[in-house]
Amino acid sequence: MQVVLHAGAHNTDDDRLVRCLLKNRDSFFKRGIAVPRPTSYRRLIRDVLQAMEKGPLAPDARETLLEEILYGADHPERILFSNEHFFSVPKVAINKGVIYPGAERKLARFCEIFERDEVELFLAIRNPATFFPAVYAQSPTDDFLDFMGGADPRDVRWSELITRLREAVPQAQIHVWCNEDSPLLWAQLVREMAALEHNEKIIGGFDLLSEIMNKEGMKRFRGYLKEHPNMNEMQKRRVIAAFLDKFALEDELEEEVDLPGWTEDMVDSLSELYDEDVFEISRIPGVTMIEP
Repeated sequence: MQVVLHAGAHNTDDDRLVRCLLKNRDSFFKRGIAVPRPTSYRRLIRDVLQAMEKGPLAPDARETLLEEILYGADHPERILFSNEHFFSVPKVAINKGVIYPGAERKLARFCEIFERDEVELFLAIRNPATFFPAVYAQSPTDDFLDFMGGADPRDVRWSELITRLREAVPQAQIHVWCNEDSPLLWAQLVREMAALEHNEKIIGGFDLLSEIMNKEGMKRFRGYLKEHPNMNEMQKRRVIAAFLDKFALEDELEEEVDLPGWTEDMVDSLSELYDEDVFEISRIPGVTMIEP
């Protein structure tokens, strides 16, 4: 079986991706792809992972887990899980300059549960200039420096996390993309998670786009697609970018950074470091960087 885990990161898609997958649940089922509801597995998998900290995995753990998640149905060829809290809750997302401390151990345990299967990890990353303030806002910590464990935000790298994950589970495929590119990649992300061909029809391929583009823009965009039915994915992305440039809802795209002492220079510096870090991630062996 192929086991797909979408593990966030926090404050990237806010469960939009799993909701889109669920819209395609019936058609995916006919292809041997299971999209279980998050309520059937999030707490259950968390409990199993916690139990593994105290003792070895029971021999029948995988079968028992799938039995509960799939309600006794036959095992699919591919199963899709999604949980932005898989690695941690937001309040401990960063500690002493490390993003998701211990993430590699959780993923290794997850792979141990499904050791007979092919595991794929899907992970969106986000510009630290907005990611750090977002997870900090979800934590009970009053002081940002305390939240960061005293680390300078400019020293924190997503590539460090991806390297840890890669080394911990070399057998797993890892797919990474920038959250900032999600509007252009949305349909591709759904297809990649389901292992579909590039031009196969899905439901909700423009769900995210409809949230950040005004109604007039979406109407014209859909009309343009009808007039040009044979566009490939690269052409569609260029069209999406052009329509966003003209019809985007600015309030949905603009993100205010309001932290004491954070200047525009600080935000620019973090953004430049993020671009460099994305390039480093693209060079990690065994990691697929999904890009527009």
